[in-house]
Amino acid sequence: MYAIVRTGGCQYKVEKNSIIEVNKLDADEGAEFVIDDVLMLCDDTGVKVGSPRVPGAKVKAKVLKQFKGEKIDAYTYKPKKRQQRHWGHRQLLTRLQITDIEVR
Repeated sequence: MYAIVRTGGCQYKVEKNSIIEVNKLDADEGAEFVIDDVLMLCDDTGVKVGSPRVPGAKVKAKVLKQFKGEKIDAYTYKPKKRQQRHWGHRQLLTRLQITDIEVR
């Protein structure tokens, strides 16, 4: 059984006991988090596609870690103008472990 869920504006394919990294969620480490935005569900009985969500479907996850992602470096340069700029960014992320996929 697997599901396609949406959180933080991104879509993820999740299965039981899988680990995903999503944009930062407002939850403490070790807490349980429920994702209600299930777009598609595939199990033994077939595929259920929501419009836009599958009714009665939930994905339960455990928050493993809150952390910063890898640094993204960016650089601009304009030749003959002596103009250059360098900057970086580290995205705040949350690591989730999927504990259960429920359907009513």
